[in-house]
Amino acid sequence: MGKQFTGVVIRSTGSWYDVLHEGEILACRIRGRLRLKGVRSTNPVVVGDEVRCEMDENGDHVILDIIPRRNYVIRRASNLSRESHIIAANIDRALLMVTLRSPETPVEFVDRFLVTCEAYKIPVTILLAKIDLQPREAIEEFRAVYEGIGYEVVELSSVEGIGLERVRELLTDNITLLSGNSGVGKSTLVKAIDPTLDIRTGEISESHHKGRHTTTFSTMYPLSGGGAVIDTPGIKGFGLIDIDDNELWHYFPEMMRAAEGCRFYNCTHTHEPGCAVIEAVKEGRIAYARYESYLKILDEDEKYRK
Repeated sequence: MGKQFTGVVIRSTGSWYDVLHEGEILACRIRGRLRLKGVRSTNPVVVGDEVRCEMDENGDHVILDIIPRRNYVIRRASNLSRESHIIAANIDRALLMVTLRSPETPVEFVDRFLVTCEAYKIPVTILLAKIDLQPREAIEEFRAVYEGIGYEVVELSSVEGIGLERVRELLTDNITLLSGNSGVGKSTLVKAIDPTLDIRTGEISESHHKGRHTTTFSTMYPLSGGGAVIDTPGIKGFGLIDIDDNELWHYFPEMMRAAEGCRFYNCTHTHEPGCAVIEAVKEGRIAYARYESYLKILDEDEKYRK
């Protein structure tokens, strides 16, 4: 067998993986059935993984092992599935692109993504995209909710160049996951940030106002200004996995703050008397839509366990 070496996975196509090693991109396959302990995943090796490889007797490069991850973003593979799909690993920060129309990003999608990043301690900035197409009142309302929680919201228009400078600052020298629903403009943004990158873009389908998937596989692109961005396929849904119901509220920062005033230490914030979280929702200190997301996630978990 050849000499072993380590590299970083920058692209996954399902059966082959592009691994960056000392400035060279090597096509690698997995040796046998590589499985992660305790994780039932549809994709055992993901973009961002640091892997140990070698060249086999046929001259092919093979991935032998994954070096332990410091974090990852994971979601349920599909509706009512017990399998998970890991989107990317070893991330410094995440940028979540959201549009209020053309297409509309559901609030529930935003909240599920934020919960996952909170659980794995990945800082998130929300990019409110296509602001030239969004009503000003809706923009202000959205900002009030999420900035009130503590998330930075950057108004963005790739077409008009608004917000691009701030995005460049966030990307510099970081491994950044860029995520969002189909059609929010992820590929357009990356192209605007670094025009040297060859990333395809697609139009919104007029018939149902949903974006066409232009990115088929997650890919890590090194940026000319330093760092790298991981462009992900447009995600339609974001089912949570591996988060205990009793801990879910820990990943809603505003609920964490309010919960100190609850009468019971093991309050679930759903029905208990003396619940400070429910009181905060009634008084408007916690946005009802956020609380609704919390209840829906709990309800969804009940269905998966049946």
